[in-house]
Amino acid sequence: MIVDPSVKPQRDWRQILRSRKMLTCLFLGFASGLPLYVLIQLVPAWLRSSDVDLKTIGLFSLISLPYTWKFIWSPLMDRFRLPFLGRRRGWALLTQIGLFFSIGALGMFNPHDSMQMIVGLVFLVALFSASQDIVIDAYRRELLADDELGPGTSIFINAYRLASLVPGSLALILSDILPWTTVYWVTASFMGIGIITTLMIREVGEDTLAPHSLHEAVVEPFKEFFGRRGWQSALWTLGFLLLYKLGDNMATALSTPFYLDMGFSLTEIGTVVKVATLWSTIVGSIIAGIVMLKVSINRALWVFGVVQLVSILGFAWLSMVGNDSMVLFLVVSFEYLGVGMGTVALTAYLARETSIAFTATQFALFSSFVSIPRIFANASTGFIIEAIGYTLFFFLCTAIAIPGMLLLFKVAPWSERKQE
Repeated sequence: MIVDPSVKPQRDWRQILRSRKMLTCLFLGFASGLPLYVLIQLVPAWLRSSDVDLKTIGLFSLISLPYTWKFIWSPLMDRFRLPFLGRRRGWALLTQIGLFFSIGALGMFNPHDSMQMIVGLVFLVALFSASQDIVIDAYRRELLADDELGPGTSIFINAYRLASLVPGSLALILSDILPWTTVYWVTASFMGIGIITTLMIREVGEDTLAPHSLHEAVVEPFKEFFGRRGWQSALWTLGFLLLYKLGDNMATALSTPFYLDMGFSLTEIGTVVKVATLWSTIVGSIIAGIVMLKVSINRALWVFGVVQLVSILGFAWLSMVGNDSMVLFLVVSFEYLGVGMGTVALTAYLARETSIAFTATQFALFSSFVSIPRIFANASTGFIIEAIGYTLFFFLCTAIAIPGMLLLFKVAPWSERKQE
């Protein structure tokens, strides 16, 4: 039998999972997720415990605009190389050091006396975090081979979710016994995981693929995407990215204030919620990893998307039951199970749609579209909740999640074959 040497043999899934690349995805995922959960879990809990109203807390979502607009400066990170560590690792180290100091400094100010300083620091955290995401997403896409995208993305996303245990559990528990200044510096110290990882990994991208001019870095990624997909298909894709996680993002935007309003203490939130998060994230990682090795990204988007949609109804149930720790545990467990799997499939889809020649800019563009609902819709959640109450709000979020699922008929049809 004649074997074509240009065809690479199919690797066993155990070979893929034992790769050192998976360990890199684990630590980089943790470093990428930590600052986001500082913004969406720790800061709202801190402000609410200081008697800041829900409308103000909801409007803090607008300060996270860098997540939406990061594609604007991503060409700079594609085009220019800092004078240390290489094109990807140099930018990663710079953003991680910036995150350490900006997160730590937050606890030095009182919400009632220094709101402007807090707003400025929250914006800096969002700016450094969005920039770190740009370079880490690009590095991960260049690191992983096509058959490693599913499991690598699964490990990255679940490490991203596990990072929430620090600002959303450890920090909340510590806040009952320590001043907020100490709490924030302890939280910031976990950025050391990202800094150490960045110093230890090797550069993988080819500098020859880097754009040769700023004009090329800005214009070519958009031309390549719309040229490859066609205008109509490209617009369907961007619409899907806007709507797929809209309902879930709205439902979880003010989850910590919601738990507080249901009568749970910060310690209960830091223990019950995060234990539920831990087990469901691990199980979700196993399920998502197995499924992504066996089925296409398209079918994973369908299956995980349905689970993600149904999980929103759990919050409506909790809002009707009230202060019940067991119900809280069940609702949060199912939410993290479903949403975690949906995020894995969506992120793998983003990577599949990215050209290796313009990784940072295109990945930043796609992920920016995903984050737009979280920024603008979340800013309105406080107003909606105060107008209609929690229960009707969560039913509304469920209905809002349906259009994103319907767009799968256009961008990821179930019948399409598994892409090798």
